[in-house]
Amino acid sequence: MTPQSLADMVIDNKRDGLFRVNRRAFTDPDILALEHERVFERTWLYAGHTSEVPEPGDFRSRKVAGRPIILVRGTDGVVRVLLNTCTHRGAQVCREACGNAKSFQCFYHAWTFNNEGVLIGVPGEEAYSDAFHRDALGLASPARVDIYREFVFISFDPNVEDLLDYLAGAREYLDLVCDQSEIGMEVVHGTQAYSMRANWKLLVENSMDGYHARTTHLRYFDYLISTGVDPARVSGRRGGRGRALGNGHAVIDSEPLWGRPIARWSPAFGEGKRAELEAVQQRFADRFGAEWAYRITQTSRNLLIFPNLIINDIMAITIRTFFPVSPDYLEIDAWALAPSDESAEDRALRLDNFLTFLGPGGYATPDDVEALESCQLGFRNREVMWNDLSRGMRNDQPEVTDELQMRAFWRQWHTLMQSPRGSETAVRQPMAV
Repeated sequence: MTPQSLADMVIDNKRDGLFRVNRRAFTDPDILALEHERVFERTWLYAGHTSEVPEPGDFRSRKVAGRPIILVRGTDGVVRVLLNTCTHRGAQVCREACGNAKSFQCFYHAWTFNNEGVLIGVPGEEAYSDAFHRDALGLASPARVDIYREFVFISFDPNVEDLLDYLAGAREYLDLVCDQSEIGMEVVHGTQAYSMRANWKLLVENSMDGYHARTTHLRYFDYLISTGVDPARVSGRRGGRGRALGNGHAVIDSEPLWGRPIARWSPAFGEGKRAELEAVQQRFADRFGAEWAYRITQTSRNLLIFPNLIINDIMAITIRTFFPVSPDYLEIDAWALAPSDESAEDRALRLDNFLTFLGPGGYATPDDVEALESCQLGFRNREVMWNDLSRGMRNDQPEVTDELQMRAFWRQWHTLMQSPRGSETAVRQPMAV
């Protein structure tokens, strides 16, 4: 693609309050190829959570940005990310989704690596010359690996900025999630894995879109009313706003009108939970002070960490990541995050919310899949060239139903897409947009 055609992908007219995205960004294979090179290969990507590998030898194999990797805790107790490819002829050395292993052996020629990535076995090694060195042939790792609050990130770019700088304002919201337990958070065993016939950036937008909820998810709001929630309270969220957090990260946060299982009582939880949840809130206040405790227990957040990590801290905490297979098809993985010390009763309530709202068969996700696949089909009408994301562009205090958070994503995307490897073009985006 030419530099001019990339520049024309986004119209960002702050003076007139107009923001539009060319629909080719959702359909063009050349755009997707550039996204692989300039977005996924040059940013920090979520690889997993340390709680998924609690014991030495524990491992999880998965794909990150289409690449097979192994998240493993070595015998030495260190959590590593190893590239799942034998240094001999390339076959994957780990073909199980999870387990515990002291070593990984390639099934092709039986080269064997320990769980720290060191090559420890080569059948017929005497056939090699003195130039052959095991030490140089251990399992490789991504160029950069770092951990923040037990969230493991990787980058394939050795020159990427440090993770703490990259996270920018998103760190505050990760802290709000992680401070929900005094002893730590854990990913609950089990993965939601599904797909949709839509462009990956549609799911980015949808995950932070407060404008669609009342119409697309009408079924869920009707359900809330059936549980005893006042109909006047399900029309939206109180005190909500969208925020750009720098580097393409963004969030919508608000006080949910229907309650949170962490501390806010709702009729759906039963009257017996009211005193217990009030005590939970008081413990947070004693630990952090009233303001931070209020934000943890009484507000919800839909957080994007650019480019493709979504943390929905609403009724439950869902970690969702996804990657495009083609311009009109993506694969999604999602996990539940929970306090390690919560009771069995609270865990059951949390997982019920994890499944019944954001699960693949829940109240929300099937609606969203239908909507995004419908958008992708609509893009076949090439006579209509633009999507509009101008809502709230003139608002000094953006509301949940405005589209500031989506514009933050698109501005970073647009900057990266116009920045070839080696370019001196700055890619950092401000927090206030």
